[in-house]
Amino acid sequence: MVCGERWLAESCVFCNIAAGGVEANVVYRDELVTAFRDLNPQAPTHILVIPNEHVESIAHIGDHHPTLVLRMMVVANRIAASEGLEGGYRLVTNVGTDAGQSVMHLHFHVLGGRKLAWPPG
Repeated sequence: MVCGERWLAESCVFCNIAAGGVEANVVYRDELVTAFRDLNPQAPTHILVIPNEHVESIAHIGDHHPTLVLRMMVVANRIAASEGLEGGYRLVTNVGTDAGQSVMHLHFHVLGGRKLAWPPG
């Protein structure tokens, strides 16, 4: 389902962002993916990369999504390069509330711009 259709337009904030119905600091958009700056950044660079199609999490990726995650990763790499993250960056996705997923729409966090500790939490 493409974000912005039917009930998703009202119930999913990331669907609304992908559809252009909610304002966000968008840094990239194409037919498959939208990327925008996180409202509560956890690093100097903190950008979310989302599919324009509603997918709840990486656990919901199936055979009908053959290129979606690859496209998200390619966009994340381009964003990291354009943000000057030559020293490295972290690409994170959370699956479910126990892992910290607060918006039930697949998203990758691109984090960088400082030394990141390990383990993360």
